[in-house]
Amino acid sequence: MDLGLKGTRALVTAASKGLGRACAEALAAEGSRVFIVSRNESRLAAVQAEIGAAGHLAADLAQPDSPGRALAAAVAALGGLDILVSNAGGPPPGTFESTDLEAWDRGYQLTLMSAVRLAKAAVPHLKESGRGRIVHITSISVRQPIPNLVLSNAFRSAVTAMAKTLSAEVAPSGVTVNNIAPGTILTDRVRELHGDNLDELGRDVPLGRIGRPEEIGATCAFLCSVHAGYITGQSIGVDGGALRGVH
Repeated sequence: MDLGLKGTRALVTAASKGLGRACAEALAAEGSRVFIVSRNESRLAAVQAEIGAAGHLAADLAQPDSPGRALAAAVAALGGLDILVSNAGGPPPGTFESTDLEAWDRGYQLTLMSAVRLAKAAVPHLKESGRGRIVHITSISVRQPIPNLVLSNAFRSAVTAMAKTLSAEVAPSGVTVNNIAPGTILTDRVRELHGDNLDELGRDVPLGRIGRPEEIGATCAFLCSVHAGYITGQSIGVDGGALRGVH
């Protein structure tokens, strides 16, 4: 299937590893010109070379000025923008009682406000595109909160509500806004959080395994494609059936 992505212009954030990299790689493989952003300069440069990205910028998206700088750098390098894949590294784990107010402030900036600022800066360019796409990477926790991840539970849910609201506002311009809600995917963060329990985590999933980052990348590429033009305001679970509720 031709996804119709050849020559499209995409910004992917938190793209030096994990789910962000998987999305950037999938888009690049389909012929999209991809600009990548993350905090680690050396890792970003390596990823750019490996996937054939069009450019990169090292930036901490928790800093209020960074999302705007990233968007401006991407537009300058690409000559416009058709796709925004908004991703951010997960905030630190913790329970409500163990998480101090400073951590709440940083989680707010990193997880919620980076998505808000990126979308705010991107929307005018995506409207000009005529086929604009926004994809937020969230989590299964927006429907089923995960113990010991209070910050992720709270702020990724807020991103989901923001995206749903935005999707209706920009729909008349042909811009779609969707979320990918991954379950347990084999990334460095999952390894850090669960360590030796990965096999047990896989057994708890109806499909009997942990997901692969490239499965998130493939979903992202489809949502950005010409075939997904009538899908908007949705949160697409990619979780192997782990979410048991009807939704």
